[in-house]
Amino acid sequence: MAEESYQEKTEQATPRRREEARKKGQVARSMELNSFAILFFGLLVLLFAGPSMVREVAALMRDLFTNAATIGGGVGNYTSLLLHLSLRCLLILAPVFVALMTVGIFINAAQVGFSVSAEVLQPKFDKLNIVNGLKRLLSRRSLVELVRDLLKLTIVGLVAWLAIKVELDRIIVLADADPAGILTITAWALFRVSIKVILALLTLALFDYAFQRWDFERSIRMTKQELKEEYKLYEGSPQLKSRIRQVQRELSRMRMSKEIPKADVVVTNPTSLAVALKYDSETMSAPTVVAKGARLLAERIKEIARDAGVPIVENKPLARALYSSVEIGAIVPAELYKATAEVLAYVYRLRGKTAPGAGAEVAAEGRAT
Repeated sequence: MAEESYQEKTEQATPRRREEARKKGQVARSMELNSFAILFFGLLVLLFAGPSMVREVAALMRDLFTNAATIGGGVGNYTSLLLHLSLRCLLILAPVFVALMTVGIFINAAQVGFSVSAEVLQPKFDKLNIVNGLKRLLSRRSLVELVRDLLKLTIVGLVAWLAIKVELDRIIVLADADPAGILTITAWALFRVSIKVILALLTLALFDYAFQRWDFERSIRMTKQELKEEYKLYEGSPQLKSRIRQVQRELSRMRMSKEIPKADVVVTNPTSLAVALKYDSETMSAPTVVAKGARLLAERIKEIARDAGVPIVENKPLARALYSSVEIGAIVPAELYKATAEVLAYVYRLRGKTAPGAGAEVAAEGRAT
């Protein structure tokens, strides 16, 4: 029981789990919403483009019957006529096809965004397995879909019947109408019935979309063990992350060890902080911090500086400011220019008078402010 409880999928899916599901084509999408959008916008296209399409079809039929006597016999003539009629019909219906295709793409993108998944197109032979097919057929999801489809058919059928019943009184007067009037009244009656049915489909589509979202979120839930494994896989174990940080610190120290002998001065706290500065007027716009450290690392920086003959200057305010605000490899900010320049000027004057030897350490606290 404890193992079953442990394996229950109670955790929300991580962003990586969602991305993996998306790559597999698993998204929250309602086909009912697609059906509604296509029917609704298709009806609007027919409403506005219908009269023009009827005129073009009428003109096509008029030309066909007018020239029927001049059409020669033979397979070639009939084939040419069939191709001509097919092309004319395609051109007449093209606005409807383009509009429906655009709506279909847009409604899918509105639900799940633009996504192309090649994995969905790959053949899956396990779907040919009869046992697996029966399991899917008798699954809870199939039962829910069956109930949904029956409910949809019942509601749509009821709405359609009530809408047609309302139009019966108008249809009775068609016995005395001319052909044009019959077509007009019938077309508007179909339009009103279609609108009512489409509104019913919209209601069902919204409920279906909410259900699909809920079912998708439930299907991609994770167990606590899966969360831990994903964290270890992508984030790394605490031991590994600690080791990586240690290696990074060692590499940083190795780089600093090479740069400290090239520094012009090391500014200290004097005991807990040390910052190495370098300035080359020809290649640098401002002094640059080439190394910094606290406590033991500060002692190591000063030790390397002594061995390389780099002057060590004690300046507590400047050392604290440089250590807290300037990263290694960055230039000194403008607000510290004056204090840094005074320290460097002091070192240059010192070197101009007497060349410092190994282990030379100069106390100049208070020279830089």
